[in-house]
Amino acid sequence: MAIDQVGSPEGAHVQNVEGHLIDPAERHAAAAQNGPWNAPANGSMPHAGPPTLKGASDARAMLERLLAECVRLDASDLHVAPNLKAHMRVHGILELQHEFGVLAPAMTEALADVLCEGFNRATISTTGSVDGAISASDGTRYRFNVFKRQGEFSIALRRLEDSFRSLAELGFSETLYDLCSLPDGLIVVAGPTGAGKSTTLATLIDRINKTRPAHIVTIEDPIEYLHPSAKALVNQRQVGLDTGSFNDALVAPLRQDPDVILVGEIRDLNTIRTAITAAETGHLVFTTVHAGDCVGTIERLVSVFPAEEQAGIRRQLSLVLRAIIAQHLLVADGRHGLLEPTAEGIQRRKRVVVSEVLMANGAVSNLIANGKAAQIYSVMESGGAGGMQTLEEDLARLWAGGWITETTALNVSRSPAIVRDRFNRLSSRTTLPARAGGGGK
Repeated sequence: MAIDQVGSPEGAHVQNVEGHLIDPAERHAAAAQNGPWNAPANGSMPHAGPPTLKGASDARAMLERLLAECVRLDASDLHVAPNLKAHMRVHGILELQHEFGVLAPAMTEALADVLCEGFNRATISTTGSVDGAISASDGTRYRFNVFKRQGEFSIALRRLEDSFRSLAELGFSETLYDLCSLPDGLIVVAGPTGAGKSTTLATLIDRINKTRPAHIVTIEDPIEYLHPSAKALVNQRQVGLDTGSFNDALVAPLRQDPDVILVGEIRDLNTIRTAITAAETGHLVFTTVHAGDCVGTIERLVSVFPAEEQAGIRRQLSLVLRAIIAQHLLVADGRHGLLEPTAEGIQRRKRVVVSEVLMANGAVSNLIANGKAAQIYSVMESGGAGGMQTLEEDLARLWAGGWITETTALNVSRSPAIVRDRFNRLSSRTTLPARAGGGGK
């Protein structure tokens, strides 16, 4: 297993240091810890010092077992916490994993040590968590967050796609590939945590990498998907390892002759400002935002700025914004959502992407500039020919196609009456759009 892309502690960034998380001076309590790493059956906990070399070896073996099971179950997430059994999120449902037993604090600490080689204990104790990414022995990549809770280590890992999928496979219209040919502007993928934003961006960047002779610079925390240079030249930079912050890294590419810049996430005023400036100066900028819909994304970007600057930012945004893709992952509870039963006879459901797409045409840009974002939905409802769609339209499509139930469609919608109207229209057609996709991890 390669620990190849260690990230940065939450709220601070440090240089790599020699050695492991475990301070050698603290190993005096480890001599008695060469027995089982799982918690005793009676629930009592042994005194847990830092892991010895044997403990580190046991932890690596346990991590490989956990990650292999994650792949076998097609789980998107793995959660490890002291004095508890491991949990895995399988097609959106968090499931308890009994075969690994209850993990003692010594084991979870040893797992954290393996994942976070290169960061010292004092730094993690100060910041509370560390981000990074790893490649397992089978080549599967994971991003991870190791964090302290009640003085002990817990771990969350997200399994990443092992190959790039097409937009159709993800559940999007392939007309979105047109965005990859744009010379400049800002393209935002929005959605909650775990909605597959990184997977969507990776698909778009992969398309550019394979079709355009361009220089692509990515700024990520951590690097999730690896893009070996193909027709394009790709340079991937990691916050905390290659640069101090998103904003520092975003300023630097302006002097590195990029054509395309990917910013993993724009979180603060300075990064948003610099991303807009980069788009203004002839670069195609991709990024993500935590927002629930397209209009909410615009308001999220603008509201970060002081009131006296917001009018100016709206005007700038109206000039550089090219598209917003807002996506959510839903459990496919319709008749087509069942997966093949597992060897154990367990029947699970897949997950599907529901999305809305805003293309910044003249009408949309004018509404953004004048602070009339609430009127944008009217343009989206009539903009199907231009590649736009509302959340309600996509919910109706998934409902009519048998991927989700009426209850799910109406509960997720902002306007249930509109969803029902769109469903009735689609149901009267002889054929329905087959696009469903599986979303990202």
